Amino acid sequence: MVFNSPVFLYLFLPLFIAAYALLPWKNAVLLGASLLFYAWGEPLFIGLMLAVTWIDYWFGRLVAGDSPHRFRYLSLAVAVNVGILVVFKYLGFIVENVNPLVAAAGFAPLPVPRLHLPLGISFYIFQAVTYVIDVYRRHATPARSFADVLLYISLFPQLVAGPIVRYEEVAARIISRRTDWSRIVSGVELFTVGLAKKVLIADTLSGPADRIFSLPPAQLGCAAAWFGAACFALQIFFDFSGYSDMAIGIGRALGFDFPENFRQPYRSTSIQQFWQRWHMTLSRWFRDYVYIPLGGNRHGALRTYRNLFIVFLLTGFWHGASWNFMVWGLLHGLFLVVERMGLAGLLGRIWQPVAHAYVLGVALVGWVFFRTETIPAALAYLRSMAGMSDVVSVDVLGLAASPFVVCMLCAGVVIAAWPEKLAAAAESPGDAAVPTPTWSDSLRYGGLTLTTLACLALITSYSHKAFIYFRF
Repeated sequence: MVFNSPVFLYLFLPLFIAAYALLPWKNAVLLGASLLFYAWGEPLFIGLMLAVTWIDYWFGRLVAGDSPHRFRYLSLAVAVNVGILVVFKYLGFIVENVNPLVAAAGFAPLPVPRLHLPLGISFYIFQAVTYVIDVYRRHATPARSFADVLLYISLFPQLVAGPIVRYEEVAARIISRRTDWSRIVSGVELFTVGLAKKVLIADTLSGPADRIFSLPPAQLGCAAAWFGAACFALQIFFDFSGYSDMAIGIGRALGFDFPENFRQPYRSTSIQQFWQRWHMTLSRWFRDYVYIPLGGNRHGALRTYRNLFIVFLLTGFWHGASWNFMVWGLLHGLFLVVERMGLAGLLGRIWQPVAHAYVLGVALVGWVFFRTETIPAALAYLRSMAGMSDVVSVDVLGLAASPFVVCMLCAGVVIAAWPEKLAAAAESPGDAAVPTPTWSDSLRYGGLTLTTLACLALITSYSHKAFIYFRF
């Protein structure tokens, strides 16, 4: 069950709204709905999420006291959580890459485990680790009860694909929160914008991106390769930022203030700025829990460069058990190092469109590694983008680029390049009373209503598509 599915929009959400509005036990209703939401998509592994939450609830209590073994408890908590993530997400990859060494040593290859990847495990494991570390650092007080930690981990708006929220950011709201008309209006508006990003733009561009990236190199010409890369770059942005907007919007309507996750990343003029705007809560997580503990930039240039490479290697590996993801992460880490070595100063002085073009070029090359399955496939695709192919791809473009696709591609480019975020304000409106609507408000709400109807019509007419980050 995903936000753009008929089951969610026509059944789950209305029933949840009714129960939440009518019943006095807000946390119980929200917790029950969150567990149902996860169990609907992952009935076999909801027990794993409950077990992870239970373990970290008790570790949080252990590290909160004055025991001389606090650091040992913290280390054990991190090891258990990372171990669970490694077993389910990376064990098969590790065994596949160890087997050639095993065979070279004259032993029989190890059986490769094929474990199902539980939905959202990368996100809720990171939040669970965050809870224990922040309690250990005294940045957050331990939860009153297991139910509070479970609600924090399982909140259905951000459970399976973020934003990655810290416990201290929602702890007070779990205990007590208000939901007023201003928050509801703002949340619905942001949810609608996110739904439009996903259904109208991301899902439309996914078709040509999938068709072009599935072509063998012998059939992939330069124009088609660039068109496919552009479609995927916009698809992943509007898919993931659309989910984030919907998650933040639902949370806002319920009284929570989830952190912003995207801020016009394709307008960046450096890769450093790109990562200050793209998947901001993941960047923040690696900064605070990996980069700074490694020493950050406090111990000279070489240590700083090493730390950046480690962080972005892990960032790539977090996205999936694949060498392609690691190359994608290291590519971004490389350009961050190059910028620190002096390129950043040059980018600040040159004509801004050139700096934008540099960032888009790096991002597009990175997305090719991100989207393809193997490194040879990525290199073959990049050769086609470089014009090192005699294939004429007019026919491919004719099949992939329908008038509606071209319209959504142009709309995506305009929105991604717009100076201000085309969505409701990322900042929560607080608890102020909603102002009297003006004519401009009426036009905006009318446009949002028409957009919602268009999204619902498309959702009803074809089978919905899962969000890209659900598989991470």
